[in-house]
Amino acid sequence: MKNYYIGADIGGTTVKMGLYSEKSGWVEKWEIPTRTENGGENILPDVAGTIAQTCAKHGVAMDDVAGIGVGVPGPVLRDGTVNGCVNLGWGVFNVADVLGGLTGLPVYVANDANIAALGEQWKGAGSAYQSVVLLTLGTGVGGGVILDGRIVTGTVGGAGEVGHMPVFDHSEGACNCGKDNCLELAGSATGVLRDAKRRLAETDTPSSMRDIENLTAKDVCDCCAAGDALAQECIRRATDALGTAIASIGCVLNPEAFLFGGGMAAAGELLLEPIRKVYREKVFPPLRETPVLRATLGNEAGITGGVRLVQVSQEK
Repeated sequence: MKNYYIGADIGGTTVKMGLYSEKSGWVEKWEIPTRTENGGENILPDVAGTIAQTCAKHGVAMDDVAGIGVGVPGPVLRDGTVNGCVNLGWGVFNVADVLGGLTGLPVYVANDANIAALGEQWKGAGSAYQSVVLLTLGTGVGGGVILDGRIVTGTVGGAGEVGHMPVFDHSEGACNCGKDNCLELAGSATGVLRDAKRRLAETDTPSSMRDIENLTAKDVCDCCAAGDALAQECIRRATDALGTAIASIGCVLNPEAFLFGGGMAAAGELLLEPIRKVYREKVFPPLRETPVLRATLGNEAGITGGVRLVQVSQEK
């Protein structure tokens, strides 16, 4: 019985990693810089090197490690092939094969939002459930779908791309994907900030946001909580879009719970309660009581999901 697991969450700035013991939990959690130069050619060798160093530091033989679960910011096929990760400089190649060759360990790869969802379902806000949908609210809107304790990847790794759900007839500006009707144009921190700046520029409505230099999405949330009418309009647009999106998801998947994570989810009930209201108004009536919860693992969701990915991938 192999008692150790490695979780790795590869982001554009850092790689978060963790060594996990089946018997005692986390042995160590750490991170290294993500070296994206030269097409990201150093990333996986760096990951392999730091795994070897950390295992040696704790007296863990590589033969005692069951495998490595890796999250990456892009679509992933079932065999571990990454279909391009722009933020890492990667094109199309098989991450599982390459990292496996560098470490001698079994490697399992998934999209970073999917792996975070798996972590939340295993050890976080979704631990009471087997089927959850996670939405992460940050620069964009990420998503992960867990059904019966397993990630739903889709045919080409695109399942869970909830940020690109069409929730508008059209919107000001365009999403990075090229469409102008995507959820993340309203529901992301970027979308909230863009909407606030547009309203400030196009109206003379009094707002405390006008006094804030270098306005952020957090500022918009704080002003909303303080009763600022213009900020409240911005948050209402975001929560209407997010509530509409999960109502649509609910009608297709009927998960046991919806979870919201990412930086903007720190606003808590300011966002979640209006999202619940819109969801209940728009979803198929028998599904109205599905819990809508805040995710709890934060930056550890990815490495936690990485550990769990190894476990479920090796279950008979």
